[in-house]
Amino acid sequence: MVQDCVGPTDDSQTLLIRVWGPDRPGITTDLMSILASLDCEVQDLEQVLVRGHLTLAVAINLFSPREDLVDALTGLTAALGLESEIGDLPSSSTDKGRLDAVTVLGHGLEKCLSPTELGAVSGAVNSAGGNIDRIVRLAQYPVYAYELTVAGADPIKMRKRLGEVATQNRLDIAIQPEGLGRRAKRLVVLDVDSTLIQDEVIELLGAEAGCAPAIREITERAMRGEIDFEQALRERVRLLKGLDISAIDRARSAMRLTPGARTFVRTLKLLGYSVGIVSGGFTDFTDWLAAELNLDHAVANHLEVRDGLLTGEVLGQVVDRARKAELLSQFAAEEMIPLSQTVAVGDGANDLDMLAIAGLGIAFNAKPVVQQAADTTVNVPFLDAILFVLGVTREEVERADTLRPD
Repeated sequence: MVQDCVGPTDDSQTLLIRVWGPDRPGITTDLMSILASLDCEVQDLEQVLVRGHLTLAVAINLFSPREDLVDALTGLTAALGLESEIGDLPSSSTDKGRLDAVTVLGHGLEKCLSPTELGAVSGAVNSAGGNIDRIVRLAQYPVYAYELTVAGADPIKMRKRLGEVATQNRLDIAIQPEGLGRRAKRLVVLDVDSTLIQDEVIELLGAEAGCAPAIREITERAMRGEIDFEQALRERVRLLKGLDISAIDRARSAMRLTPGARTFVRTLKLLGYSVGIVSGGFTDFTDWLAAELNLDHAVANHLEVRDGLLTGEVLGQVVDRARKAELLSQFAAEEMIPLSQTVAVGDGANDLDMLAIAGLGIAFNAKPVVQQAADTTVNVPFLDAILFVLGVTREEVERADTLRPD
């Protein structure tokens, strides 16, 4: 059945055609064949498929009699068991102004986003003067993720309102300017401890040396930004003095990758990204990670060893907060990638500088001071959920996975 919402007619009519119903191959082809038989121009086209149900919208300038379009569309929809509607549109489109991509992640495995949560997100967008142009589901696993394309919102107001919604509903909401620049990001640099891996490697070494509680207390103060990182590092390493280097192998064996880490890195690499790590930990661990995950860059601190024992000292320049930012810039220069096309991921105060200079700084299950400063936060325990913030869909993840070498 065709509903024709008849408006004023003249020699040229700007119309919106909507077709909906059960999907099947060839619907778009058949509709384009009908339009090709008429005197018209296609101005815009969009198609959405939800659980096997198609919605197809086409904006056209029609120069043929409107009745010819209605008759042709009636025959098509009757043959395919579809419904359709024809309505009038303004003769010229208006400038939508600023476009933003809003990514919404639900917390917890298999947690659907409820109507209340989605309504709160859309209400926040509306209250900031924005209009949602499009909503696309990015993933159902390992978390539910949706992307909203928003036009015309005040970015400051929208960030504030959506931040309140995120806090009240335990959601992660990322806001980025929409455009080619978002998909052009080609370098991702990650912190290691409590980001790429679930552990703090110095605490693993501390367990071998029998001083884990003392090391953990200093670590927590440093990550909260309460004490200088280099000072904290040297204090902790001194507690390891005399530890046999065989303990490094045992600690490395105890190291656990964050869930989704392999998928995250593998997908980025298959999509053409460069991936690096910068760590306030130690090369004995990051060199293994670089080889295991095929990373492009890896820099960390060097533990001094003498006669098979740790001396309690660190060799060379310490990888601290400032050094991490320098290394991100260095990696970008080596890859000939502008900083605007870089992503930094971290959780502690010593990551703040690199998060600030990156094109997109992501706080991953981070300390409060980092969450407040970062461009966006991800507070689910799956590292590959960051792919959705980058606009990568679960289907793209799975498709990329089929391309990996045997």
